[in-house]
Amino acid sequence: MILRGRAWKFGDDISTDHITPGRYYHLRSNMSELAKHVMEDADPEFPEKMKKGDFVVGGKNFGMGSSREHAPLALKIAGVSAVIAKSFARIFYRNSINIGLPILIVNTDKINPGDELEVNLSTGVVKDLTNGVEMRAQPMPEEMIKVLQAGGIVNLIKEQGDLTV
Repeated sequence: MILRGRAWKFGDDISTDHITPGRYYHLRSNMSELAKHVMEDADPEFPEKMKKGDFVVGGKNFGMGSSREHAPLALKIAGVSAVIAKSFARIFYRNSINIGLPILIVNTDKINPGDELEVNLSTGVVKDLTNGVEMRAQPMPEEMIKVLQAGGIVNLIKEQGDLTV
């Protein structure tokens, strides 16, 4: 799977409340509406200016906080193609894979806001096409790629009838 888009860069310790602000918690049953507010506490311009296929790029401990699946799901519904960060909160990482949002762990120091990126999920290669830097994330296991290709774990189970991948 190869993805291409623009980088939206954020710092360390981006919490699930940064991703889906708590004041919109009442929208959790209307994910399309909640997605219109994704990342606005970290960057108020993000919901208006991001384009489908763009990447969220973070520092350390991205997705810390609540275990709600709403945060990665809102990113996916908003059109974010993947999240790339130095490290992730474990539950955010797992929730992201479960709902079909690609996640890559890589040193993001050389990625600048607005850079054009190309990400190969199978090989783990992240190319910054703007500055010519190539980074290597750990490739995603084939099982996770299958979950992502199906659009999430629920879809994979519907397709296959079980979790055998």
